[in-house]
Amino acid sequence: MRKVIASAFVSLDGIMQAPGGPEEDPTGGFAHGGWVAGSWHDELGEVIDRVFSRPYDLLLGRKTYEIFAAHWPHIGDDDPIARQFNTCRKFVATSSRAPLSWANSTALHDAAAEVRKLKETEGPDLLVQGSSVLVQTLLAHDLLDEVTLLVFPLTLGSGKTFFGSGTRPGALAVVSSSVTPAGVLAATYRPAGPVKTASFALETPTEAETARRERMASEG
Repeated sequence: MRKVIASAFVSLDGIMQAPGGPEEDPTGGFAHGGWVAGSWHDELGEVIDRVFSRPYDLLLGRKTYEIFAAHWPHIGDDDPIARQFNTCRKFVATSSRAPLSWANSTALHDAAAEVRKLKETEGPDLLVQGSSVLVQTLLAHDLLDEVTLLVFPLTLGSGKTFFGSGTRPGALAVVSSSVTPAGVLAATYRPAGPVKTASFALETPTEAETARRERMASEG
């Protein structure tokens, strides 16, 4: 069974939009494109190399696919990432019927259902890059098996987020983590069941606490 593995650059406040450059995705007037450059370090390259060290097919949203298709086919195969991206299969979540020009590309018009079927087939893991809209679909349908986030020490205020409208409650297990000299946290997570809750409250609440709870109940 294939796994669906996502990796993304995110800010401390969870924004993943346009990490690579100002022209990458200015949707919504986003003005901070290229925000990863100021905290880049060679150790990040090592983390990224680990992400791409296993065989994979790409699973992309349409906008990320178009960004990649306008770039990677024009990079020589002496670049290892270009060589991998250009030769692997690309599955593209899209509502458009326009043709996909990048070699080995297949459209998915019902992303949740078709990704679920893909997971049951033989083949390499499905690697998600960027694709903020697709990520919400995968989160909402519990289709992500592993997530690697590179969290940069900055805030962006607004923009497309990794954990957005599709996020469901759930615990995560930390598989690995490291911090670069520039303060970027690289961590890999896997689902670990439901959220576990408990209480630090007194076994017998005080009168003040009882009154507070009653106020909260009436306000809610």
